[in-house]
Parts: sequence; structure tokens; C-alpha cells
Amino acid sequence: MMKNVGFIGLGIMGKPMVRNLLKAGFAVTVFDVVADAVQVMAAAGAKAAASAKEAATGADMVITMGPNGAIVRSILSGADGVLAGAAKGTIIADMSSVTPVESKEFAALAAEHGCDFLDAPVSGGEPGAVDGSLAIMVGGDAAVLEKARPVFAAMGKTITLVGPNGSGSVTKLANQVIVNLNIAAVSEALILATKAGADPKKVYEAIRGGLAGSTVLDAKAPMMYSRNFKPGGPIAINLKDITNVMDTAKGMELPLILTGVLQQIMHSLKATGHLMDDHSGIVQFYENISGVVVKSDEA
Repeated sequence: MMKNVGFIGLGIMGKPMVRNLLKAGFAVTVFDVVADAVQVMAAAGAKAAASAKEAATGADMVITMGPNGAIVRSILSGADGVLAGAAKGTIIADMSSVTPVESKEFAALAAEHGCDFLDAPVSGGEPGAVDGSLAIMVGGDAAVLEKARPVFAAMGKTITLVGPNGSGSVTKLANQVIVNLNIAAVSEALILATKAGADPKKVYEAIRGGLAGSTVLDAKAPMMYSRNFKPGGPIAINLKDITNVMDTAKGMELPLILTGVLQQIMHSLKATGHLMDDHSGIVQFYENISGVVVKSDEA
């Protein structure tokens, strides 16, 4: 039975994920390099740790939620890392978005210490983390997943074993391609409609029930025409993911034409100061090159 959970990484996603673990009755020990984030979670009922090692000590399962692979590697390794504190048989679940190559490396590190490893990135953004409806895509051993399933179930609605280590991470990259290219497509469509004199909100309402309708459209079109770019999924994180996609594809000599263009759009948004906007802010690239602002009179 999974009772004690260590959780490292208390950002936009991590804090609500910990809250849902606490609600489900797990004893959660937390660590983050941002001390204030640790104190916020301690006030919510978690136990504060002074290091990743301390958070892992005595845990049945340790979850890492870092911004990139390099940081996850540092969380796992070293004298104060997770693997220095985790006992043999502990399940290490990295729920960050990293490359499949990095996930396989982390699995090997865990195995050297007698620990099991799952790469288990998520989709659903901050809203999914808050309401516990994340989609969790898992790479690893089926028997290990079954042990970890109650912990994942406290945070997510769908939990899918895709294949061996690395499979969860590559599924997340595929997810990010679909999501971000859809956002770019919505941006182009609403730019077209606005330029032609149509209200983008009315256009959205007219098409959402047809074949163009999607979760992405429903989540991001209203943010565009109401000019709300408060980050649930910031461009910074999505640029990191799309860069991981392109690096992974390059390693396989695989051409990804549209994703390559998307990466350049995101670099342009970074250069013009929009890196921390929500990825619905991709529309601002098209606004900058077209002289059109997507805004509804009814927003």
C-alpha cells in the first residue's frame, strides 16, 4: 500500500497536485528550492523537507515535477538527491515533461539504487491539476504502475500505460505537438475572421459545435478574444517541450515541418517579451505580423 509520498517541485502544477494527494489521505513530504512554496504546502498539511533526500526518506513513492531534464537529473542525483534518501523498492515517478532519452537515463539511475522508475508526464494544465482530472501517460513496468495507481488516481482521471520507460515521455511530446499546433491553427483562423470584420467570439461560438470543435478551441479561443494571457501553460514551458520534440526528431532523422515552424514562432514570441504568457498568446505572433488584434466587442 502506498501511504507516504515524497513530492519535489511545487510550481504551477505541483502545488495543486500535492493538495489532491493530501485530500486523498496520503502523507506527503514536500521539497522545492523556493522555500515559500514549501511553507505554503506545509500550511496545507504537507510535511516540509529541507532537501530532496529528506523528502524521499521513508517514502513509498517519490514524485518529481521539474521544469526540465537537467533539473530533474539534479533532483535525483547527488548527496542531497532523491536516490540518496530513497530505500530499495521505492517507486520514483517523474511527472515532468522531458525527452524519452532522459527518462531512460533516469530509469537506469533508479535501477542502480534498487528503485523502480516510471516516466509519467501529464496533460491538462493547471485546471486539470487543480481539479484532479489530469491525463497521465506512463512509461514503465505494468506491475510497478499498479502499485502506483492509487497515487496517480488522486491526481488524474485517465492513467494509461503506453509502454516501457521513455514511452510516457514521448507520448507527452506528441501531445504537445497536437496542442500547440492546434493553438496556432486557432490563432490563424481568428486572425482571418477578425481581419474580415467578424467578431471572433461569434466565430468561435459558430464553429465550436462542428468538426473544428475541440478541447483546445474551447480552452484557448476565449482567452484570445478576451485578451487573457495569464499562464496556465506558459509559452516558456511549451517552447521547452517543442524544443525537446525537435531534438528527439533530429536524433531519429525525422522531419517535422509544422512543428519546426511552430518552434520559430515561439522563439519570436520569446524575443518580443511574451515568454511567460499562456500559450494562447501564440495569437500575438500573428497579430504582430498582420496588424490585427483578436478582440471581441462582447468580451
